[in-house]
Amino acid sequence: MKSTKPNQPAKPTFTGYEVFVIAILAFLQFTVILDFMVMSPLGAILMPQLKISPAQFGMAVSAYAFSAGASGLLAAIYADYFDRKKLLVFFYIGFLIGTALCAMATNYHFLLGARIVTGIFGGVIGSVSMAIVTDLFKLEVRGRVMGFIQMAFAASQVLGLPIGLYLANHYSWHAPFWLIVAVGLVPGIIIVLKMKPVTAHLHLKNERTPFEHVGNTVSNSRYLMAFLTTTLLATGGFMLMPFGSAFSVNNLGIRQEDLPVLYGVSGVFSFVFGPLTGYLGDKLGKYRVFVGGSILTITMVAIYTNLGVTPLTVVIAINVLMFAGILARMATSSALISAIPQPQDRGAFMSINSSVQQFAGGLAAFLAGHVISEGPDKKLHHYSTLGVIVIASMLAVIVMMYFINRQVSRKLAANVPQPAREMKAEAFVIE
Repeated sequence: MKSTKPNQPAKPTFTGYEVFVIAILAFLQFTVILDFMVMSPLGAILMPQLKISPAQFGMAVSAYAFSAGASGLLAAIYADYFDRKKLLVFFYIGFLIGTALCAMATNYHFLLGARIVTGIFGGVIGSVSMAIVTDLFKLEVRGRVMGFIQMAFAASQVLGLPIGLYLANHYSWHAPFWLIVAVGLVPGIIIVLKMKPVTAHLHLKNERTPFEHVGNTVSNSRYLMAFLTTTLLATGGFMLMPFGSAFSVNNLGIRQEDLPVLYGVSGVFSFVFGPLTGYLGDKLGKYRVFVGGSILTITMVAIYTNLGVTPLTVVIAINVLMFAGILARMATSSALISAIPQPQDRGAFMSINSSVQQFAGGLAAFLAGHVISEGPDKKLHHYSTLGVIVIASMLAVIVMMYFINRQVSRKLAANVPQPAREMKAEAFVIE
């Protein structure tokens, strides 16, 4: 916030339109995240009803991720050559159609195909949204913006998952997908009617053809570390989350009807943690908060994946702390990585980065389905092995994010004249 004269009111951090953009993108992300998140609690219902194995269920989760990754690479070719609003609307319409197909699925192979269609369109929405955020908001406040948008993660738990599980338990597993389609129409219509075009990147000089542009983005040595870091960042959620409900019911002894309480309470706390971690990242340093969130997550994952039958209140407490760490990692890592690309490369960079994330996540879910097995008593075996893999990836990412942070601070220092340079660099670098 800029300094003002004593008698002048302080200028707000965000304008009214910027608040609208944050809110509508968060609403949009809510529907997309819910579409992915709902697969996890539905696992305990889908596997017995469709008579599929954990490996097949893991493939259903991976199908979304692999198709999302492929479409992201294709979208990267033209991402910086179109109005970002038009791209967002196009892919969101396709996402809603894919989700409707999931709702109409009658067997495993129909569902698998529907997940592929949903992934083709849904996987690009996040990258376009992040490109819009990067275009409209400065890095100094981007942590808060990312934190607010990540509230969609919490909202999908507080509102979406409990309602979705209730519908699945009392009607059928198709009902949550119809819910997503119905709710998803709202932000789509608002964006079409109220959101302004996002075209500033079109005025930047770029004499390369689309294919040359994406080729240079992929091969840019300054971007490769970010892509590699994103690869490992995706490991945790895609390995543990798809089997979370089955593990809770069959291993921890949580009743199926108590799952909405588990996810709902965790989500309520996440409403606080999302904006708070983003704010702390802007004030204390994004890398500092990322490390703190990683340590907390590692601790909770080590405890959670080794639990036996556990009281619901204890499982809720562990989930609340684990999601606090996850949100801290998500908000701060997204803000730092978004600062890496040059303005004319943002669309391609974000699309490629999203593709890398989806491919890595799809592979992680696929491998997780083969690491764990289901015993005669329906308990999942080797879930603790997944915990070890996730912890190892988080430790590696802490080191990699250190170099991402150094790269961002050098870029920031190069663009800020003295004497403000040292002051701004302190916000991002740990000495």
